Amino acid sequence: MSFDLHGLLEQRSGENFKLYGENINPQLVRVLRSIGFDRYYVRGEGAYLYDVDGKRYLDFLAGFGVFALGRSHPVLKQALHDAIDADLPNLIQLDSALLPGLLAEALLARCQDNMGRVLFTNSGAESVEAALKFARYATKRSRIIFCDHAFHGLTYGPLSANGGREFRKGFGPYLPGFDEVPFGDIAALERELVQGDVAGFLFEPIQGKGVNMAPASYWSQVQELCNKHGTLVIADEVQTGLGRTGKMWAHEHYGLQPDIITTSKALSGGFIPVGAMISTKKISDAVYSSMARAVVHSSTFKNNQLAMVAGLATLQVIDDEKLIERARVTGEAFLAGLQPLVDRYEYLHEVKGQGLMIALVFGEPQSAKLRARFKMLERAHKGLFSQLIIGPLFHRHGILTQVAGDEMNIVKLLPPLICGQEEVDYFVAALDDVLNDAHRNSSLIFEFGKTLVKASLHRS
Repeated sequence: MSFDLHGLLEQRSGENFKLYGENINPQLVRVLRSIGFDRYYVRGEGAYLYDVDGKRYLDFLAGFGVFALGRSHPVLKQALHDAIDADLPNLIQLDSALLPGLLAEALLARCQDNMGRVLFTNSGAESVEAALKFARYATKRSRIIFCDHAFHGLTYGPLSANGGREFRKGFGPYLPGFDEVPFGDIAALERELVQGDVAGFLFEPIQGKGVNMAPASYWSQVQELCNKHGTLVIADEVQTGLGRTGKMWAHEHYGLQPDIITTSKALSGGFIPVGAMISTKKISDAVYSSMARAVVHSSTFKNNQLAMVAGLATLQVIDDEKLIERARVTGEAFLAGLQPLVDRYEYLHEVKGQGLMIALVFGEPQSAKLRARFKMLERAHKGLFSQLIIGPLFHRHGILTQVAGDEMNIVKLLPPLICGQEEVDYFVAALDDVLNDAHRNSSLIFEFGKTLVKASLHRS
């Protein structure tokens, strides 16, 4: 008896939420159903998802940035088919395979000259775990400094450097030696670095939770202070890297020269989990300092041949389709198209971001009537207004977006890098429509709000 994927999918079609609720996470199923996001997706192509009824959805979530190339990119599909058909000898372990070396070479060619070694991982969190270990070992120091509102993953190392209280609650005690400073506060960082025991400063060049950005002057001082006090500069580029912000790496916007870079998400092409920790030769060679220490840090699936193929094909597509430049141009088009809505609608306070990492910042209106509505929603649940935006965008216009963080009135956009003016125009028109309803107190908007309040009260 052979395995029949198509037959299995057809036989069990429609059981998605039942099976997920029974066997994986019933609370997630309740959340999706309470906000009406319980769709049966059957296909993904380019910047779009398609449900069982054939309805098309513009995917501005992009798997939290995984689908930079869009979904089902033909070059990636063909590369993976070729790899499977080649019967490549995979994960021999006592081996130095060709493809990991090629992908490492390709990544290093896209970094500054000080970078010299790559360690492959299975995820962004695992890349950060490696960075923390290597920083401590290479410097012989124990402390790691991170920023408030930071997100670096949810395994114990990254969780110990997580600035989001909602992720940390109940999982303590955390690993020792982690201290938080306010993002963008150079004086607070200096107070920690002068103590002389900080192994590394771990940061996102642009914070994913809220799309928070610090001024360029901050980053120049970060580099100077870290160099002065012997602290490694660790840039978490898991979401911001590989063209997302209009440059290969977001730290390039600020002239930073990291000692360690972590990456993942987009490197997978959306098919095979893969990540990497990129470092200087000095750091890597301090850890792998002898034959006895050749495997002192490793991971069973780190050099998976399919993951390496996905990474190589992804980098080739980024180059061939000029996606870094496209992200910059399309990002500028988004900001230009959305700015008039800031002037038109009191609820929308700011549009910010870099490239195709964009935040819509909502806040209290000035006029009394609108302000009263906003405060009513905020009393029910802080950050509820942003949910009232993503709901109608999804239900009425078929656009999938996300709230940028817990209790935030910020909607975050992470479009695939293949998007262009057509997607910009469609989204701007859709947001204009939703905000117009919000200002007129549309029943669509506020009925959705009541649904969320009831669901929130029921869950608490």
